[in-house]
Amino acid sequence: MKICVVGAGGIGGLLAARLAQSGEEVTVIARGPHLAAIRANGLKLIEEDGRENVSRIAATDKIAEVPEQDLVILGMKAHQVAAVVRDLPAMYGRDTAVLTAQNGIPWWYFLRVSGPHEGRRLESVDPGGIIADNLPAERVLGSVVYPAAEITEPGVIKHIEGNRFSIAEIDNSKTERIVRISEALQKAGFKAPVAGDIRAEIWTKLWGNLSFNPISALTHATLEDICKFQPTRDAAARLMREAQSVGEALGVRFRIPLEKRIAGAEAVGPHKTSMLQDIEAGRGIEADALIGSVIELGQIANVPTPQIETVYACVKLLAATLARDGGRLRIEKA
Repeated sequence: MKICVVGAGGIGGLLAARLAQSGEEVTVIARGPHLAAIRANGLKLIEEDGRENVSRIAATDKIAEVPEQDLVILGMKAHQVAAVVRDLPAMYGRDTAVLTAQNGIPWWYFLRVSGPHEGRRLESVDPGGIIADNLPAERVLGSVVYPAAEITEPGVIKHIEGNRFSIAEIDNSKTERIVRISEALQKAGFKAPVAGDIRAEIWTKLWGNLSFNPISALTHATLEDICKFQPTRDAAARLMREAQSVGEALGVRFRIPLEKRIAGAEAVGPHKTSMLQDIEAGRGIEADALIGSVIELGQIANVPTPQIETVYACVKLLAATLARDGGRLRIEKA
């Protein structure tokens, strides 16, 4: 397949490198020193076990330069999608699919699904409807991203842990194209099941993201530290219970116990969440997709979310302060 990965950061870079190694024709959209390094030296992937592979792949910062693709993977953060959707049609053929690989509640959450809220737009993740107006729902595929990966230097991706990408049509139908893409991801070495209920699986992942990510950003603690320190473990559980009430009010079934979900996060070990990594690097954060969206869904479902709202306010203020001052925040040895 011809596959373009828009956003070759940690997750996008991992996907691009593995798919290229498996024989797919891959192009990446990247910027700045990262783009220059990929063009000069290829895209290096350091696997979890230390193995290194370099893939020579096409790379550009201009979507308009990319020819028609079979699959477009949106590998950037949720708040960055709106900036590229108007450019994506340059890569579309009749059957081009677009795989969304963002954390949190997706902009398409109420699209192509029956129920009282069918077709409703979420302002928190798609302000003004820019994404919905420019990315046809019939092209869209959903995913739940489980791996952790990061750019360690320009042109170099390190796979930290995790190997599963659950994917699905957003109406949960099992189509020929979703099976074909699942097979391509499996050939590239991923576990890539076709999810039977993509929204339920999104909530299982989000359950941890909406609690551990903001707590880590505010405390500069790793997943392991948050879970082993009883006050923050309890705080995460309270946030998760509020979120569960929202999800259940919208018809979602949580398939694992809350404590098992927390134990799974603890087992990841001394890992910095993506939100903490962004705070340390001075990048924008996914507060709206991971937290603000749950508050909006709570309002839709008439479920109060006071603790989630408090954490959201603190994280948004931290992000705004760093953006205003052009700064970043990290702990350094005294």
